[in-house]
Amino acid sequence: MSHTAAPSPATGAQQDAGQMPGLGRWLVPLALLACVILSFFDKISIAVLISSPAFQADLGLTGESTKLGLLMTGFLLSYGASSMFLGFLGDIFSPRSCLYGMMILTAAIMVIMGFVDDFGVLLGLRVLLGIAEGPMFAVAYTIVKRLFPPKEQARATMLWLLGTPIGATLGFPFTIWVVDQFGWRASFFAIALLTIPVVLIVYLVFRNLDVTTRSPALQHSDHSHVPLSTHRTATARLLKRWSFWSICLFNVAFLAYLWGINSWLPTYLVQDKGIDLDQAGIFSSLPFLAMLVGEVLGAIISDRFDRRALMCSISMLGAGLGLALVLSIEGSNWAMIAAMSFSAAMWGVGAPNVFALLAKATPSDVSATAGGIFNGLGNFSGALVPVLIGSLIVATGNMTAGLMFMMAMAFLGACVLLPLVRRY
Repeated sequence: MSHTAAPSPATGAQQDAGQMPGLGRWLVPLALLACVILSFFDKISIAVLISSPAFQADLGLTGESTKLGLLMTGFLLSYGASSMFLGFLGDIFSPRSCLYGMMILTAAIMVIMGFVDDFGVLLGLRVLLGIAEGPMFAVAYTIVKRLFPPKEQARATMLWLLGTPIGATLGFPFTIWVVDQFGWRASFFAIALLTIPVVLIVYLVFRNLDVTTRSPALQHSDHSHVPLSTHRTATARLLKRWSFWSICLFNVAFLAYLWGINSWLPTYLVQDKGIDLDQAGIFSSLPFLAMLVGEVLGAIISDRFDRRALMCSISMLGAGLGLALVLSIEGSNWAMIAAMSFSAAMWGVGAPNVFALLAKATPSDVSATAGGIFNGLGNFSGALVPVLIGSLIVATGNMTAGLMFMMAMAFLGACVLLPLVRRY
C-alpha cells in the first residue's frame, strides 16, 4: 500500500478517485451501498422474528411484548453509543480495515445467534451487534470524503445512503422467505453467508485504493494509524467548533422526522384517516418512493451549486410545509398522501447534503470522529421520537399532535443552519 504524501485532502481525493479510470471510481460508493444494505438486513431481521410464533415459543417469549421490544431497543441504544464513541476508529486505523472488521464481526455474531436458546444471551448479542455496526456510517462518510472531491461528495454519499431504504425493502421479504422455508434460525445463518460476497466486493473495489493517507495527520507518517495524541488534539479542536454542533442539532431534527414517519405513518392513515389496511400499505409506500427521488435530485443539484447548508435548510423547510399541508387537507386521501409525499421528497433532498455539509465543515483528520458523533447523537435522539409521538397520541387521542411535533422539528432544523448558509 502506498503512503506517499498528498498536497492537500482535496487533491489527494482527486488522485485516489482517479486511480480508477472513468466511471470506475463510482464503484466505491456502490461497494459501500452493498455494506449498508447488508447492515440493514442485520438490523431488521429481528423485526420479522418477533412476529414468529415459533421464535417466541423457542425462546419462551410468547406474550412477552416488552421483552420482544427490548431486542430492538437494546440494538438501537448500543448502535447509537457505538456510532458516537467508536466512530473515531476510522481516523485511527484504515477505514477499509474497519469495514472488514465490522463485517466479519457481525457475521460471527449472526452465526452465534442461530444457536441461541436463551433470551438474555440473545439480547446481549443484539447489543454486541449494535456495537459492531455503529461505526458503519462514520466509516462510509470518511471514505467518500477522502476519495471524492467536494463537487462529487453529495452524489457519492447519496449512492451509499440509498442502502437504507433498499436494505429495508429487500430485507423484509428475504427474511420472511427464509423463515417460512427453513425456520427462524436459518435467517441468521443466511444473513451471515451474505457477508461473503459483500466482503469480496469490498476487496475487489478497494484493493488498489489508498484510503488511509488522505488525512493530514497521516500524510507524513509511515504508519497505518494516527498517533492517539495527535487525534486527541484534533478532536478537541473539532469539539470547539460551533458550526459542528449546529450541524449535529440539525441532524437531530432531521432524524426526528424520519423516525416519526417510519414509525407512525401507517397508524395515521388507518386510525386518523380511516383508510383500510390494504390501501394504507400502498399509500405508505408512496412517500418513501418520493423520498428516494428527493435524495437523487438533491444530490445532483447540490453537487452542481455546492450550497450544502442552503440545500439542507430548504429541505427541512419543505418537509415542514408539506406536513402543514397534510394537516390542512380534509376529505381527499389522494391530496393528503400527495402532500405527505412532497414532504418526504423534500426531506430526501437533505439526506445526501447533510453528509456533504459535514464533510465541508469539519477537518479531514477527524472525519470519522465527527461522523460518529453526528450519527450517534442523531440516532439516540431519533430513537426517542416514536415513544414521544406515541405518548402524544395517547394524550390527545389522535395523530395530529404527533404530526405537529414533526413539523416543529422540521422548522427547527431549517432555522438552525441559517447562520451557516453563506459560509457552507
